[in-house]
Amino acid sequence: MVQTLGLFSSTALVAGSMIGSGIFLVNADIARTTNSPALVVGAWVVTGVLTMIGALSYGELAAMMPKAGGQYVYLREALGPMWGFLYGWTLFMVIQTGTIAAVCVAFGKFLGVFFPTISTTHWLWHIAHVPPIKLGPMVLGNMDIGVNTANLTGIVIVFLLAVVNMFGLKLGALIQNIFTSAKALSMAALILLTLTVGRNATALAANFGSSMGEFWKNAGWNAMHPVQVGVGGPIVLVNLVVVLAVVQVGSLFSSDAWNNITFTAGEVKNPRRNIPLSLVLGTGFVTTVYILATIGYLMVLPMHGDPHGTTALARGIQYAAEDRVGTAALEVVFHSSGAYLMAAAIMVSTFGCANGLSLAGARVYYAMSQDGLFFKSVGKLNEKYKTPATGLIVQACWTALLCISGSYSQLLDYIIFAALIFYMLTIVGLFVLRVKRPEVSRPYKAVGYPVLPAIYIVMASWICFVLLRYKPQYTWPGLGIVVLGIPVYLFWSRRAVSQ
Repeated sequence: MVQTLGLFSSTALVAGSMIGSGIFLVNADIARTTNSPALVVGAWVVTGVLTMIGALSYGELAAMMPKAGGQYVYLREALGPMWGFLYGWTLFMVIQTGTIAAVCVAFGKFLGVFFPTISTTHWLWHIAHVPPIKLGPMVLGNMDIGVNTANLTGIVIVFLLAVVNMFGLKLGALIQNIFTSAKALSMAALILLTLTVGRNATALAANFGSSMGEFWKNAGWNAMHPVQVGVGGPIVLVNLVVVLAVVQVGSLFSSDAWNNITFTAGEVKNPRRNIPLSLVLGTGFVTTVYILATIGYLMVLPMHGDPHGTTALARGIQYAAEDRVGTAALEVVFHSSGAYLMAAAIMVSTFGCANGLSLAGARVYYAMSQDGLFFKSVGKLNEKYKTPATGLIVQACWTALLCISGSYSQLLDYIIFAALIFYMLTIVGLFVLRVKRPEVSRPYKAVGYPVLPAIYIVMASWICFVLLRYKPQYTWPGLGIVVLGIPVYLFWSRRAVSQ
């Protein structure tokens, strides 16, 4: 592989892979669950703390082992090849491809704002509807299989980005730099508008009035919050610490993929310096943007609203139409043109996000193939451009199948729990490698070690426990996908030995 990515491109890959469509949507669900402006902001603060500690910790591993595959390599070296494979397996089946499918179809949906014929209800080939199947606390199915104009647009974007990234990392990095810069400017504009000219007296009184009393409402240690257990399960009252863990499903998903730069480590210039630095700069930038954007929403839209309201202001953050909080905020500022402005911003954001995910993911499958744990052809580079071309195509094909199956939206529900387990295991690997390989050069050492990595493990463990207890529909299927990788690993490992 050719070392092509400098510090700016590496940071753009971190930030660009993180910012998709989540920040424009998930605040509605967070607001409904927490019922407190302070806790809506608090959810992003918790996510930011976790993400920053993760980035600081991964920096040490990246500086030690600047190899293609990143997190896959760290888990393999620290905990053994099976754990590396299970991460790569889950990445391919759900984490990377499911996210690419989601953001590409989201691109299609928002393109439909400008071209109404592009829609999830405009079917070109409707194969079947899978009815909902209730399994304990989970509901599976309830999805339409086929091709509509929205997911067809998504599929076109999936293969377009795969082909583009086959023609060398320079081209892929150029696209990433352009779209990350564009989305950074659009996010800056959104924040500036909502914090200044968009400030709304109704929203300010509802969310911050009475000397900030409304802001802190329902955020005390003694406040109790209703949470439904599973799908159709009982509603229970939980405290502040539990409810902040429950809503991490949305905020952590919106901040995920910060680790993707480690997948491309073999193509980063001066990786022992640039990867740790890009992790910190990228995650720090996105965390700051997300918190400021959330505060901006609270200054434009009242948190509480009427689900049957006819205007964005009347519906508030909790009941924004189709949870499109970002669109609702700009509609208050710009009225009818706000929806078009936000649609354009989200299209830029999702395209850049999908490019970063597509570019990085194929490097993991390349590393797995080099170890004999994936299709042999995926472990070969394009001779002219030195890119994992076959890996890009295989990834695109599976992603397209997820788009057609309609299953990607359900798979997204399982991503965060599965990803959080592997993040936690990787940071455990940091401790393991300090003991197993004390002699290895560490150009960068994790800031705050061992305290900060230990805090990450405790916080992530608590979130996983809470999600297992209160949101089993997001956890057990994710665990099932990971466990299914064990027999697949045994097959590939035996095949590798026999060859």
